[in-house]
Amino acid sequence: MTTYLVRRSTRILVVNPNSSTAMSHGVEEAIRSIGLSESTEIYVYTAPPESPPSINDGDDIQASSEIVFRDLTTKGNLQQYDAVLVACFSVHPLVERLAELQGSRGKLAVTGIFEAGVLASLALLTTPPLNTVPARKWGIVTTGKWWEAHLTQGVNTFLGVDPRSVNDKFAGVESTGLDAGDFHGGVDPAVIREKLKDATKRLLGQGAVDCVVMGCAGMAGLENIIRSAAIEKYGPEQGHQVLIIDGVRAGIGQLEQMVRNKRMFQEV
Repeated sequence: MTTYLVRRSTRILVVNPNSSTAMSHGVEEAIRSIGLSESTEIYVYTAPPESPPSINDGDDIQASSEIVFRDLTTKGNLQQYDAVLVACFSVHPLVERLAELQGSRGKLAVTGIFEAGVLASLALLTTPPLNTVPARKWGIVTTGKWWEAHLTQGVNTFLGVDPRSVNDKFAGVESTGLDAGDFHGGVDPAVIREKLKDATKRLLGQGAVDCVVMGCAGMAGLENIIRSAAIEKYGPEQGHQVLIIDGVRAGIGQLEQMVRNKRMFQEV
């Protein structure tokens, strides 16, 4: 009797471009909560010590991109992976740079948690029938003030929206005033809870917000805080219906599908 393998595994590398191992552990916990296929293997990478411990502005983004790209291309063995998820909620250059590299079966499937969060929100938004009620909205809760302009511009660019026009589905970006590293030590959890709830309520105050995207990998596992803010703002019934999107989990799901699609449709 002759047998042969008809199913292949999918190997995904999750890249934390900052040097915080605590941040990587938080990402790992988010991944463990996903109902993954038995054929999907997830590996988590933490940037070298010279990369910023927390990515808080454009300089940190650029520095982490250079350090991580050099490290991954010289000793990261990217050829053994099918896909890469860049776990920094930003318009991160690594997404584009890594997408040009070769993985285990052709070019890598690559996305970032920013892109994954945006796409998940748009896919899950409810569409009102015949425009009888206001359009449902989605928005982002992030860390420091600097990110509000960066992410707003990033959304407009990613979706091809003229920034001078009105995007009636995007409720905007609200910041907590915290840094990414604050979510994993150094700041009283009560302070984190207060600031995250306040930013969430400001976002929900834009009206008809169905989706809240957690705009930082460090927020993984804090969905309950955002949920409690939604319940306080909207009441129990509507508050429990708000979708809280973690870009790490959204990205893993999207990459699984991207890899399957590449295998089905690319020339072999």
